[in-house]
Amino acid sequence: MSEARTNGLAYILLALTALMWGCNAIFGKLAVGEVSPMALVSLRWFFVLFLLILVAGHQVRRDWSHLRPRLLFLFLMGSLGFTGFNALFYSAAHLTTAVNIGIIQGSIPVFVLIGVFLIFHTPVTLYQMIGVVVTLIGVATVVFEGDFARLASFAVNRGDLLMVLACFLYAGYTTGLSDKPKAGALSLLTILAASAFVASIPLALAEVAYGAYQPPTTKGWILVGLIALLPSFLSQIFYIRGIELIGPGRAGVFVNLVPVFASILSVLYLGEEFAPYHAIALALVLGGIWLSERK
Repeated sequence: MSEARTNGLAYILLALTALMWGCNAIFGKLAVGEVSPMALVSLRWFFVLFLLILVAGHQVRRDWSHLRPRLLFLFLMGSLGFTGFNALFYSAAHLTTAVNIGIIQGSIPVFVLIGVFLIFHTPVTLYQMIGVVVTLIGVATVVFEGDFARLASFAVNRGDLLMVLACFLYAGYTTGLSDKPKAGALSLLTILAASAFVASIPLALAEVAYGAYQPPTTKGWILVGLIALLPSFLSQIFYIRGIELIGPGRAGVFVNLVPVFASILSVLYLGEEFAPYHAIALALVLGGIWLSERK
């Protein structure tokens, strides 16, 4: 395959990946009232695990000697990055807008940068430091709705705070996976999905115990299927293939499209307001990431 065709295929796959991840914010809002958050998390990873076993079961068996010694580590990573992140993500959808969720989610690369600096003492350049500050200002702009006078009374939306915490969890997961075992990407994803499903069961049982469980409606089942198939399964395969074609550095840039797609879809499909402070926050988040990646 020529370089131009290779690049073109990678760009299509990675753009679709970002679109599917952006759709997750929309699906999360549509799921409100159709299925309870922990039930959604548990069902999501059950179906993803089922699909991965069908597709990658032979790869897991091939890589088992590398995976088995690190099962506890992978369980913690799956619990943190998949179950914890999704539980907070879908809980946040009950309390804030999909626009806010998408913009805040765009800050994950900067939180990863902070994580690798704190844990691995990776050197940080001046551009990266400025990028971190700019991105965090962008996140704060969303959380305080462009009115920093609210900071004095800490009058913030709980859903936005849950989403910030979710981003920290996913950044911790991403940072921790720099020490992942030497196994195929789909093998790793299968074990992580299995870990996520197991870790989600106590949360679902707690939801039942507190009387907050809601079984999926017909629309809820459709959303569970879409979430499992698109942002959880196909997007991961497309992302892995995109990395194979053009490398992780170039592929990672496409993650920056997630808040853009989420914002556009939220306005067009959900009819949410895109206020001036959203535009400022989105520009700050994307600008901060651009600065942090410039070198």
